Amino acid sequence: MLSMEDWAEIRRLHRAEGMPIKAIARKLGVGRNTVRRALAAEGPPKYQRPVKGSIVDAVEPQIRQLLREWPSMPATVIAERIGWTRSLTVLKERVRVLRPLFTVPDPAQRTEYLPGELVQCDLWFPPADVPLGFGQVGRPPVLVMVSGYSRWLSAVMIPTRQSPDLLVGHWTLISGWGRVPKALVWDNESAVGQWRAGRPQLTEAMNAFRGTLGIRVIQCRPADPEAKGLVERANGYLETSFLPGRRFASPGDFNAQLTEWLVRANNRQHRMLGCRPVDRWDADRQVMLPLPPVAPVVGWRQSTRLPRDHYVRLDGNDYSVHPSVVGRRVEVTADCDQVQVFCDGRVVARHHRCWAKHQSITDPAHRQAAADLRVATQRTPTAAVDAPVERRPLSDYDRMFGLDVEVAA
Repeated sequence: MLSMEDWAEIRRLHRAEGMPIKAIARKLGVGRNTVRRALAAEGPPKYQRPVKGSIVDAVEPQIRQLLREWPSMPATVIAERIGWTRSLTVLKERVRVLRPLFTVPDPAQRTEYLPGELVQCDLWFPPADVPLGFGQVGRPPVLVMVSGYSRWLSAVMIPTRQSPDLLVGHWTLISGWGRVPKALVWDNESAVGQWRAGRPQLTEAMNAFRGTLGIRVIQCRPADPEAKGLVERANGYLETSFLPGRRFASPGDFNAQLTEWLVRANNRQHRMLGCRPVDRWDADRQVMLPLPPVAPVVGWRQSTRLPRDHYVRLDGNDYSVHPSVVGRRVEVTADCDQVQVFCDGRVVARHHRCWAKHQSITDPAHRQAAADLRVATQRTPTAAVDAPVERRPLSDYDRMFGLDVEVAA
């Protein structure tokens, strides 16, 4: 016999959405004749289970009175107030049914996304220790991006949540797509921006980034996680489907395993879409904007005068520089993989980015060059100074101290 739920759903699909009988039968997995009978029926199915009484019926008026005055009162407190000594399970179930009668509904809105329209972004902090080198382990953030239309999932681990690393991660993923979405959706991540005086304010770095790409950055209101529910669910999917059972040797190994897994994730059947994300990805990309002719400036950028110890500091680590430019101004640039130092447009240092903290990274060639320069400085002879010196007669000192000295004939 057709259930009440199936009967109601058949009539809704046919009347509200105009779905034909064949499509309804295929969607619900029932026969077409069953659908026809449900549509022709004047009322719901007649069969109903006999209603049984409940031990909560006697105290329902008291529950209603408490909820009328305090709609958010927990069920455990209600039980205490009415002197309930029976099972809490049945009481909680009745409170769950009655509470919506006394609260203001807060429905969630289902959003429809157009191709190329927007991408939701978030940082996921995987609960897994990743070796960072020098005996240190950590849990660096993972930048996660989900396209609204195709649900295409992209992610990459970055060293920190600071603005330079966050924008490097953005550009790494976007440039890998070969196209730019028209809008990025973010929460109030400090490197992106914050809501102040009721208005969203992006950081200077994020404004420069979005200006180069020619896109919008939409900041969700505080305490509104539903506004970017796609990426929130993607974070949970990563934690339950990618992470379990894996071990990582380094951040690079993490990203390599993640990249391989994302291929499978984007080829899975998506329940809401009824297809795979990869099936929609081409249509999504075609409507996106082309990459800008000049890539945005991302990553770390700083200028400093190289001290005598010929090291520069970046994100808590010191990196050696060739000592030949001590005392001169150098430009330090870095992304997630590499640190470079320039002097007058010439590379004077190049290191792999260290994800550990409080380390000194030294190039053996820089150490040797510093030692050679110190030896050369020590061996440089000091030029003698030939300056005339006035000689004072000793008799002047005798007169100064009042000495009467007889001069022998």
